[in-house]
Amino acid sequence: MALEEFKSSKPLTMGVELELQLISLSDFDLTASSPDLLHLLSRKPFPGNVTPEITESMIEINSDVHTNHTELVAQLQVIRDTLVQAGEQLNIGICGGGTHPFQKWSDRRIFSKPRFKEVSELYGYLAKQFTIFGQHVHIGCASGDDALFLLHSLSRYVPHFIALSSSSPYVQGNDTLFNSARLNSVFAFPMSGRAPFTQSWHTFEHEYFAKMEHTGVIKSMKDFYWDIRPKPEFGTIELRVCDTPLTVERAAALAVYLQSLCAYLLERREAAPEEDDYLVYNYNRFQACRFGLDGTVVHPKTYESLSLREDILTTLRKMEPYGAQLGATAGLQHLMQVTHEGSDAHYLRQQFDASGSVEGVVDAAIHRFRGR
Repeated sequence: MALEEFKSSKPLTMGVELELQLISLSDFDLTASSPDLLHLLSRKPFPGNVTPEITESMIEINSDVHTNHTELVAQLQVIRDTLVQAGEQLNIGICGGGTHPFQKWSDRRIFSKPRFKEVSELYGYLAKQFTIFGQHVHIGCASGDDALFLLHSLSRYVPHFIALSSSSPYVQGNDTLFNSARLNSVFAFPMSGRAPFTQSWHTFEHEYFAKMEHTGVIKSMKDFYWDIRPKPEFGTIELRVCDTPLTVERAAALAVYLQSLCAYLLERREAAPEEDDYLVYNYNRFQACRFGLDGTVVHPKTYESLSLREDILTTLRKMEPYGAQLGATAGLQHLMQVTHEGSDAHYLRQQFDASGSVEGVVDAAIHRFRGR
C-alpha cells in the first residue's frame, strides 16, 4: 500500500483524541465494558466521535476540528458529560490518567476488531500491556514539508508536554517513581521513539517509507508508534507523548499550547532543526518521564542544562502573543498554574497519601474527570 498523498489542511487547526479508562465501581479495577458502552452511545447523539481501543477496558474519544480554545474546551466538556451520564446508566466509572494504578495486564480482553487482533498476534503480551491511556493532538499543516519541519522543530519541546500531562505514577499497585510511566510501555514497540530525520515529504515518501514498505515491516503509517508522526490523510502532525490528563480542561490547554508553539515555529525565527538535535532527545525524554516538572533537560543547540519547569515557564511567556492571536490565552494560563501547583501525577500521589490505597487513587480520578 503506497503512502497516501499529504492532504493540505488549514494551518493551526487542531483536534484532540483522548484514551479513557472504564472502571468497575465495585472494586475500582478496569472493567471490560467498552462493547456495552459503545452500544449505548450509538443510540444517542454524540458530540464528536467515540471508538473502541485495543482492549475492552478502554475507549477513545475524538473532538471535531477546532481553531480556538473556547470551542475546543466547550465540546470536550459536552463529550465528558455525555460519557459520565452513560457511565452512570451502566454503573461504571470513567476517568483519565496515563495508567490504571493496579490493573493486571493478563486480565484484559482484546476488542474484537481485525486491526486489534492483528496487533495482538504480532506483539503477544505487549498488546494487552498496551492498556495505557494517552492524549493525541493533531495540528493542521499546509503541506507535507511543513509537517516534517514542525515534527522535528517540536522535538526540543517534547519534554514540556510529557511533564505537563504526566498522570501515570502507579503501575501494578506500586509507585514507579516516574511521573509518566506510560511511555515506558510505548517504548517496547519496535517502531516507537523518534521519527527519522527527513525534512522533505518527497524524500520521506519515496525513499524512507518506500524502503520500509519494501522490507515488509510496515504497511501503513499506523505501524509507526513515533512520539510525533505525520498523518497525511488528515493533513496534520500528531503529538502522541501526553498521558491522558485527569480533566478535559487540561487536555484542551495542552492542545492550544501545541497550537501556539506551531504558530511560533512556523515563523522560522529559531535555528532550523537538524539531526544532531536528537543527540539529547532520549535523555531529555527520560528526565521528563522520571522527574516531571522537576527534571533537568539539555538544550539541543547550546548543550546548556535547564530546569524543565523554568524552560516551560519561559516558553509559556514567549507564547503569550501567539496565544492571544489564537484565542489560547486561558489555556496557556492553565498550564502556567500547573507549573506552580504540580501535575496530575502530583495530585494522584496526594490522593494516595490521603486515602492510603490505590483504589482511593482511582476513586479520586473518577471524581476529578466528572468536573462536578
